[in-house]
Formats: sequence, C-alpha cells, structure tokens
Amino acid sequence: MSALMQTYARLPVTFSHGEGVYLFDTDGRRYLDGIAGIAVNGLGHAHPAVTAAIRAQADKLVHTSNLYRIAAQEQLGTALTQVADMENCFFGNSGAEANEAAIKLARLYGHTRGIKKPAIVVLEGAFHGRTLATLSATGNRKIQAGFEPLVSGFVRAPRNDIEALRHIAANNPDVVAFLAEPIQGESGVQVLDPLYLQAAREICSKEEWLFMLDEVQTGNGRTGTYFACQGLDLVPDVVTTAKGLGNGVPIGACLARGTAAQVFGAGQHGSTFGGNPLACAAGLAVINTIRQDGLQANAIAMGQLITDTLRAECAGAKQLVEIRGKGLMLGIELRKDCGELVQRAMDAGLLINVAGGNTIRLLPPLVINAQEARDLAIGVAELIRNFD
Repeated sequence: MSALMQTYARLPVTFSHGEGVYLFDTDGRRYLDGIAGIAVNGLGHAHPAVTAAIRAQADKLVHTSNLYRIAAQEQLGTALTQVADMENCFFGNSGAEANEAAIKLARLYGHTRGIKKPAIVVLEGAFHGRTLATLSATGNRKIQAGFEPLVSGFVRAPRNDIEALRHIAANNPDVVAFLAEPIQGESGVQVLDPLYLQAAREICSKEEWLFMLDEVQTGNGRTGTYFACQGLDLVPDVVTTAKGLGNGVPIGACLARGTAAQVFGAGQHGSTFGGNPLACAAGLAVINTIRQDGLQANAIAMGQLITDTLRAECAGAKQLVEIRGKGLMLGIELRKDCGELVQRAMDAGLLINVAGGNTIRLLPPLVINAQEARDLAIGVAELIRNFD
C-alpha cells in the first residue's frame, strides 16, 4: 500500500529527467511534453537560466521568512509589477494562494466601504483553486461535492452574459468585486468574449467593484502577451498569477493597483514560505528569459502553427468539433468524452491533458520550436482521427 493519500489517479509512468520540451522516463523513453506540468514549465525542462539561478541562490540562502526584508523578493516584485503595469504584489506559493489573497483583499475592501457581507461575482465553469474559499469560487459542482458547507459570499453568473452581470449590479448592493479567468482552462479552454470582459470592466468602474483577473494559467507569456489582459487592452485592479512564474518552483502572486493596492496593511495577510529567496530567484530568471528571448512572440507563432497543422491533419475527422484558445493555450473539443486519449497519447510518446471531459488541452512549453510543434500537432491529430 502506498504511503501517499490517494488524491490523484496517477498515470503509470515516472520521469527521471527532462530537457527542453522533452521528458524521459525511468526506462529511458522520451516523451514530447504537450502539457508542461499543467502550464508550469513554460521554459521547458532544465532551462539553463533557471537552473543557474536556483543553484546560485541555494548556495547562499533558501529561506528567512517574511519577518525580514528579502532582496530577491523586492527585485522580483519590481520586475513583475513593471511587466504587469501594477503597483504592488503579495507573494504566496501557488495559484490557489494568490486567488485566496485576492478574495481576502476584496472582502477587506468591501468592509472599508461599510459593506458587512461583501460578495464577489464569479463565473460558471470557473476554476480558482482547491482551498475552501477558492473551491467555493470555482464553478464545478463535481469537485465541490463532499466539502460543504462551502464559503459564502460568491454570486455566480453565466460566462459571456453581460445582461446577467448588469442584473446583479442592479439588484445586489453587497457585491464588491468581479473575478474571472480570461480563458477558463479547466472547463475546456473556454475563451471569454473580449467584449464581455470590456463591458465587465466598465460595470466594475461604475459600481466601484474591483475588477479581478485570475491569470494563474494564462499569465507568464502563455497567450502571447505577458498577461492575457494586456492583449485585450484591459487594466485590472487585481491580477493573480502562479504556474509559469517559477518554471516548477512553487510561487504565486497577487498584484494590485489603484485603490486595491492600498487595502492590505501589516498583519492582515501573510505566508511563511511565500516569496522566499529561492522561489524569487527562479521567478526573476523566468521573467527575464521570457522578455529577452522573444518567447511571447513564439507563443503566438507556434500556437498558430499547431492550430493550422491540426486543422489540416484533422480535415474530415468526424469527432472534431472545434479548436480554440490563444497562443500556446489550446483546446481541441471532441464530440464525446476523450479521457482515454491521455493514455493512448502517452503510448505514442506524447503528453497531453483532457479538460472538461471532451476537450484535449495543449499547454506546451513556450520554448517549443516549429518542428516540435508540428510533431505535437501531427501526433494529436492521429489520435483524433483514430478515435471512434
């Protein structure tokens, strides 16, 4: 019997090492990684800049706690707020923690306005994490089941329905914020309508709600701009990120600007490990590499190449419904549930993921080149053509 709690249905493979877009298992077999640790390894595996930063920092200092100033944290905070056009940030260890910070920030903001029971609008199909608050904000009853009572204070709305949002604004005076992912990854790479998000931004400004975007998965260059909102000309009050920020080293961040940047005071939020020297050294190496190596532009070009190749290779495939997404965040919707394709792909030397039951999700490293992108697309297309 395993000493591990059975919280994962793990695939029957163990990886020993990686290089670029490839992983190698303990039997020496190579796999083209089309999921990148669920959008984490944006720079691929064993990237020299990240490896060097981790080694150098580990030689000096790993952890001191936030009782003291941390130089690497201040440097990363400066770089991250500059690239995001935000004012300040709080560091945690994951996307769930970043979203938890945003939820707490919104509630505290509401209390400063005299609202006793502040509420946050969240969307159907959303995924914000697995802590109790972020689980409650998530729009997936399957993963909520068994964990009731859920945290109150969330008002759920259908995605892309601006009239529903206007109705909430007119009838719920306790709402203080709107929280959404620009692209809903876990529900099948559902891209929110840019016009909907722009209208939501306008409602938030009018109603004095905080406009908060969960960019845990869409951030760090994945969609072709550092944050997806930057490609939509949207300026949030709060934006959260994690996943690709540390390229595998656990780190998350909640960034704020304007009124939202002044909400938290000393002692109102914290994290023992958050923003430690090791994680921040990795994060700084990631930001510098993404910005200097043209990886945002590569995400757009390679995402288009994968999409074009899939469409050509899947022409006439009866199971294919739609290919959607942006940059290197792609969803291939099929006519029926396709979880079995994950194992078939692995047997063929490809690593993919299925989200929303019937959608193949591709999140390859941003460093993928044209040949690797074609290989990934051709391999996935073969799976689809042979899926009855």
